[in-house]
Amino acid sequence: MGNNLRGVLRAHSVKKGKTVLLRIDTDVDFVGGKILDDTRLTACDKTLSYLLKKGADVILLGHLGRPTESQKSKIKSQKYAEEFSLEPVAKWFAKHYKGIVEKRMIGEFEGWEITPHLHLLENLRFFSGEEANDKEFSRSLSILGDFYVNDAFAVSHRSHASIVGIAELLPSYAGFHLEKEIETLGNILKDPKRPLTVLIGGAKIETKLPLVEKMHRIADYVLVGGEIAEQDAMLIKVQHEKINPPAGGKKSAVLVADNISSGLDITDKDAENFIQILDISKTIVWNGPVGKMGVTETERNTLRIAKAVASSKAYTVVGGGDTLALLKEHNLLNKFSFVSTGGGAMLEFLSGKELPGIEALKK
Repeated sequence: MGNNLRGVLRAHSVKKGKTVLLRIDTDVDFVGGKILDDTRLTACDKTLSYLLKKGADVILLGHLGRPTESQKSKIKSQKYAEEFSLEPVAKWFAKHYKGIVEKRMIGEFEGWEITPHLHLLENLRFFSGEEANDKEFSRSLSILGDFYVNDAFAVSHRSHASIVGIAELLPSYAGFHLEKEIETLGNILKDPKRPLTVLIGGAKIETKLPLVEKMHRIADYVLVGGEIAEQDAMLIKVQHEKINPPAGGKKSAVLVADNISSGLDITDKDAENFIQILDISKTIVWNGPVGKMGVTETERNTLRIAKAVASSKAYTVVGGGDTLALLKEHNLLNKFSFVSTGGGAMLEFLSGKELPGIEALKK
């Protein structure tokens, strides 16, 4: 996958008073209005600060969760479903940018004024046109701004209006974090320091199996744990046997962990085997836990592995919501070389797929 974007933000002359539509990742977990992990919000800080410093007016665009059709409707309740509202995100930005939270209409959309130069629209997934990439909905968003910046890598694998549709209607650029994601993950595919070890955990075999297949050809070691290992161990091993190594090269070594009797964690022996390989690695890519999250007992080996990677001298890249949450809880996140905000987007990029949000910035 190339990274020949049609323009980069720093090369564009951001003029005072121009309005920028900045797509960020606001899909965060919160309880009682308190955000549990703000990693995805802080990812846009460099881009947002740059735009505000240049004198631009910024309208933040984002989504939260997957509201059902009934939760999108305002006809009965006269308000959107509260559990999907971005008001907690507006409060977060008000706190970090010394603003307020004042509800107001922004064009035809509900949202909040945070400062006179910074606004946030309500959850775009309250509108069916967002996920459908509806042309008219994209147009109604695009008329709010003069140009568009995508800094939401985590949703750039979606063909949605705020990711693809607006980019086709306005001068469009990649934000600094999106650029860094493309550069970092692209370098892993092209020229990693070796040995390169890829650790894949969690579930969702339909999204992770393509990465396992791709890494058979690129990585020196592929470590597979969690639900994906329990359900598809034989498929992964058969797939590996069919792989022909590149000319003059050798095939990766694949280790598929066994799970404990409950099936909710990998065995201590396999965790130790994984850690021995991680200790000799020069580049480590990790996506997905090897045990069930939210339960101390079954998080144990994921945490052991996390500490091993965090203390490694290798170049370390991590992604995936559950994994990041665990690392943040145990104050390990800042010990990684690069933190990808993408779960599915990271998997698809490393699997060699073209991400619609990135492709839209190349046209």
